[in-house]
Amino acid sequence: MEQRQAAAVREWMCGRFRLALGRPLIMGIVNVTPDSFSDRRDRTDPVEAIEWARRLIDEGADLLDIGGESTRPGAPPVAASLELDRVLPVLSAMRDCGVPVSIDTRKPEVMREALAHGADIINDVGGFTAPGAIEAVAASACGVCIMHMQGDPATMQQAPDYGDVVTEVSGFFADQRTALARAGVKPERMMFDPGIGFGKALEHNLALLRGLRSLGNLGPLLIGVSRKSVIGKLTGREVGDRLAGSLAAMLAAVREGAAVVRVHDVAATRDALTVWGALSQEASHGA
Repeated sequence: MEQRQAAAVREWMCGRFRLALGRPLIMGIVNVTPDSFSDRRDRTDPVEAIEWARRLIDEGADLLDIGGESTRPGAPPVAASLELDRVLPVLSAMRDCGVPVSIDTRKPEVMREALAHGADIINDVGGFTAPGAIEAVAASACGVCIMHMQGDPATMQQAPDYGDVVTEVSGFFADQRTALARAGVKPERMMFDPGIGFGKALEHNLALLRGLRSLGNLGPLLIGVSRKSVIGKLTGREVGDRLAGSLAAMLAAVREGAAVVRVHDVAATRDALTVWGALSQEASHGA
């Protein structure tokens, strides 16, 4: 019964917003870091980050995801104070931009400060496993994104190992959903991310993307494949040349039920979803 109720969630409660999940939503990535894997540019200038965030909204982003700590493979952790120095100016500037603003962080102290400054969503690549992380979000009304990661960014790609990756990720989601619910977080606030590229080899990533239907039984799914190594390994392309592969993987994820797609290239994603949606509608009318 619990799984059926979770799968039936058709709105995502995110602080001030209730997002209908009747169509795939686009989450635009705003990295406020000196070492993002996507372009390796230093984007710690808040003016530049704010301009980028506004551009993503103009291109059609339904949500923004602001991060101040790189979680690319091999990335070292940064202090909470530095992370806050990076993200709070951007969060404050975008607080009333008209779309929900998410903060991508693993640290409970950053979560609390971000919520105090108006964040609508906490997107935790650690899946709210850090001591105090669940407590940091429980009393608020924010949306939560629970991501699976094996290990931590510094070591996660050294030797990923699973018996059955879909079963193990599903079990992790079930455990964290229960823990959050016990703390008072309603199912309507929860989104789940299998963590493509986070402690997974190519075969694990492909198995998860093929198994999204079963993972979606636990609740709505957020999928991030944009420019990731799984695309590079399949195509042989460098990070800057992975748009076509990223769009193909994104559409495959949407076909399998992804509710939110987290992307760097919002305009191209919007176009791809518009065409895909029109053709899917035509196909259903002709059935």
